[in-house]
This record gives sequence, C-alpha cells and structure tokens, in this order.
Amino acid sequence: MKKTVFITGTSTGFGKLTAITLSKEGHTVIAGMRNTKSTNEGVTKELSAFPNIEVVDIDVTDDISVTAAFEQTLKKHGKIDVLVNNAGVIGLGLFEAFSINRIRQMFEVNFYGIIRTYQAVLPGMRREKTGLIINITSGASGHTLPFMIPYLATKFSVESITEGLQDELKQFGIENVSIQPGVYPTEMSDGSKPGLNADREEIAKAYDPIATEQFNAQFGGGLLAKMKEFDMNPQVIADGILELINMKTGSRPLRYPLDAIAQGTDIEFINARADIKAKWLTKYGV
Repeated sequence: MKKTVFITGTSTGFGKLTAITLSKEGHTVIAGMRNTKSTNEGVTKELSAFPNIEVVDIDVTDDISVTAAFEQTLKKHGKIDVLVNNAGVIGLGLFEAFSINRIRQMFEVNFYGIIRTYQAVLPGMRREKTGLIINITSGASGHTLPFMIPYLATKFSVESITEGLQDELKQFGIENVSIQPGVYPTEMSDGSKPGLNADREEIAKAYDPIATEQFNAQFGGGLLAKMKEFDMNPQVIADGILELINMKTGSRPLRYPLDAIAQGTDIEFINARADIKAKWLTKYGV
C-alpha cells in the first residue's frame, strides 16, 4: 500500500536519497527543506522533477514554519502516514570549548525540531489510528564519544522520545523507530555541510597538543578510515527506511541499527539494553 511520507532535511544526504528512493517505489513524498527559493533552489527543482515528490519549505527550528508546512500537507493530502525526522546538524569539538549558545543551536535543530514535527503530525495520526515515525539518531546513541558530546546528547534525547512514546502512542496504533546509522560519506561527515562546531578557540588551545592528536586519531585514523574500509553507502539508510515502511504494522522494531562498521556489536548492545530494561521494569513493578 502506497503511503504519504513527510521527510525533513531532504536537501542533502540521507534525506535526499530517501525521497528519491521512496518516490521510485510509488510513495507520495513530501520533501521538506529550508530555503527552497534561495540556496536550495537547485535541489528543489531537482527533486520536484521526480514523480511523486513535492518539495515543501520548512525550518524545523521555527514553530510557525513547521506548523505551516504540515498544515499545507494535510490540507492537500488529507493525512500523513509516515514522518521521517532526518533533519540534523553535527557539531565536533571539546565540550568545554562549546559556548552555551552553540549547544542551544544544536538542540534547536536535533531535539526541539523533532518535538515540533511530532506535535504537528500526531493529531492527524491519532485521528487515523495509525502512523509511523522514523527518527534518525546515531550509531553511538547508546553511549558517548569525546569531541562529540553535545551532538550525541541531542541524539540520546531523541532516543528517549522514541522509546517513551512507543508506549504512550500504542493505543492509537502509532509506531516509533529510531535508525542508528554508522559513519557514512554524506555532506555532514565530509565537511561540505557546515556543522555547529566548538566556538571557544581560546579554551580549545589549552587542551593542545594532546586534544588535536586524539581528535585526528579518532576521526581521520578511526571513523573515516573505517568508513572507507567497509565501503559505507548512504543508500543503505534510504533502503532501510523503505524496509521499515513496508513492514507489517506491529512488527517494527523500536531500534533499527544500520552500521556495518559495528560488525554486530550495535545489535548486541541494543538487545542487552532491552534485556536490562525489562529486568528493571520487573523490579519496579511497572
């Protein structure tokens, strides 16, 4: 059955690939992005040329913009079957070297942006008694890494939303799934899409030269090298979203890791986490 799917952050990376992939499968895609008439005008025209793709201007950090985009979509299509929360921004650097304002900006996109889309889409899904919301988090969403602390904090928060809402929305037949991607060659990881990196240079200098050496080893010699070794293809994420959409209602997992680099350890971690939670709930009697 073909679905109406709203995707945020479709100007690049996973979002753009997912819009194209779902369009080719016959789904109606609402491709959300900022600046459709300025900096993203080219990609707006590119996606609009595909059958079944309608580009909508949306800034997930702006209440009015989010409300308008979803109202426009619901007025035209009547309902939204699937929401894919893909819009996001990365931020790298030492925790102390981030200003409060820079961290706040990151949360506005990665965390509050998702709250805004949930509040916009849930009333309609509740009326329909069905729906699917897919949140793109991170392969490290269950633990943290140096030089990524604020970024991963935003992703931890989205995992919390996803997990808690799975129970709250059960009576309405609405499912939530978080996808944990590993490191993929997208505009976010190659630096071509600006991130909200640490902005207090004087603090960062106090950690050098050790911090720079650690950073280079973690990313250049670690994550990015692994990305090449395992030939990470962003299409895997788009295909994974399609698979989730095609799954039978009630059969979808809470977490859906798609990270070849992890070599199965991500699945072990998720299973262990679920087992421990089940024991905790038993002890608390809730």
